Amino acid sequence: MSSLKLTGLIAMLCMAGCAVPPTAPESAPVRDAVRAPVAGTSSHDDGLNLRSSRQLIPDASSAGSQLPLTPMQAPEAGTRAVAPMAPPVDLWDRIRRGYAMPDLDSDLVRDREQWYATRPDYIFRMTERSKKYLFHVVEELELRNMPTELALLPFIESAFNPQAVSVAKAAGMWQFMPATGRFFELKQNAFRDDRRDVLASTRAALDYLQKLHTMFGDWHLALAAYNWGEGSVGRAIAKNQRAGQPVGYVNLAMPMETRMYVPKLQAVKNIVSRPELFNSTLPPIDNHPYFQSVTIHRDIDVTLAARLAEVSLDDFKALNPSVNRPVILAAGTPQILLPWDNAEVFQGNLEAYGGGRLASWTVWVAPTTMRTADAAKRVGMSEAELRSVNAIPPRVVIRAGSTLLVPRGAATHQDVASKVADNGQISLAPEVVLKRTVVRAGKGENVASIARRYHVNPAQVAQWNKVAGSAAFKPGHPVVLFLPPQPARKPNATKAVHRPATRVAKR
Repeated sequence: MSSLKLTGLIAMLCMAGCAVPPTAPESAPVRDAVRAPVAGTSSHDDGLNLRSSRQLIPDASSAGSQLPLTPMQAPEAGTRAVAPMAPPVDLWDRIRRGYAMPDLDSDLVRDREQWYATRPDYIFRMTERSKKYLFHVVEELELRNMPTELALLPFIESAFNPQAVSVAKAAGMWQFMPATGRFFELKQNAFRDDRRDVLASTRAALDYLQKLHTMFGDWHLALAAYNWGEGSVGRAIAKNQRAGQPVGYVNLAMPMETRMYVPKLQAVKNIVSRPELFNSTLPPIDNHPYFQSVTIHRDIDVTLAARLAEVSLDDFKALNPSVNRPVILAAGTPQILLPWDNAEVFQGNLEAYGGGRLASWTVWVAPTTMRTADAAKRVGMSEAELRSVNAIPPRVVIRAGSTLLVPRGAATHQDVASKVADNGQISLAPEVVLKRTVVRAGKGENVASIARRYHVNPAQVAQWNKVAGSAAFKPGHPVVLFLPPQPARKPNATKAVHRPATRVAKR
């Protein structure tokens, strides 16, 4: 071997001893790097925690590790073993390598294992549905140095269905209640519900789980609080402390739903670890992003966006489940998610589409409280269509200030403003059937005084009687009003109660 080749070989071997060149900036995203073992990591790590992560083992130039670098001699190169650095086989393998929560072993875990094992089709459907979202969840967990088995939590919450709604009105993949969602800045308005949004709800769920883990210092207690509420868990811990009892997850008195919550997650974790032991098959999921985010600058119909991306409408809605109307308002939803290979297709087709109209819908703000039929006439729609597009139930009236989706006229070129797109709400009230009533005007009465006496709008009194708003009535003049029916008066039917002739002591 020539001296030039030998020198090059020695240089390459020296460089191979560092995971990252010393000059690489600390903020540079580096994937598939070896990370230091995490305290509490379970035996599933196989000795090497090879999670794809941006947290690296400090190199020799880091502060506190003053290790001198010495050149390796050529004969030494053949005698030193090289540590294997194989990347995860697939996303399931990556999740297994990142397990970091203590295992729970109990009869309830075995009960849930049995339940899932007898339903392999359900397991397969549930995991097949997770393909679109699981990579993103795992990435976010690793960025926060959180246990990757938390990526399995949506299996327990919603079977990875972002459109799931519980009887208690919790919604989305992570099942946020409306108030909790608002606390974690998940927008809920007439045009979108971020509790269903893949990116926003995952961010909020991990924020919440981190907050709970900081509060209780234990992942099982944090999960119990996620299900039962942090106040409930705190009170249960305080009760045990007063009684001198242990305060672990298995020691607290809690509802059966919460008692089963961690065992369910542990059972799914065990099935992911060894699916063959539980008569289950996990669909292959590549360790690769399923979707990417694309910025939109104009309002666009959902059907058109799916067509330009060349994806089915169902697949488009599965990645953008927070959009609950037939149009995406760019001022409120500036980004959409598309399958990885379709994002570029969408951009190209959008440019080729030219300056044509992208949205066939806009927003109309109700000027006064009105019946749905009257609002439909105002905007040129049938009542049935207005109800369907805006999810308006029967027997209600639309309150003033409500933002309704209506057809966009050919002359309308301006997109919906951010204030409306971000904050628009539909406010409804029960419809009251008004009864035609004729009353007699008193001496010196006019439209305004009649309106005050019967608590109605003066303009309505004038309209009902076809007079001017300033009109006065002669004494005894019949005035037409439309008033809510008076509730039937209960007859005074108090019956005499027979009392014995004995004296009753006062209490």
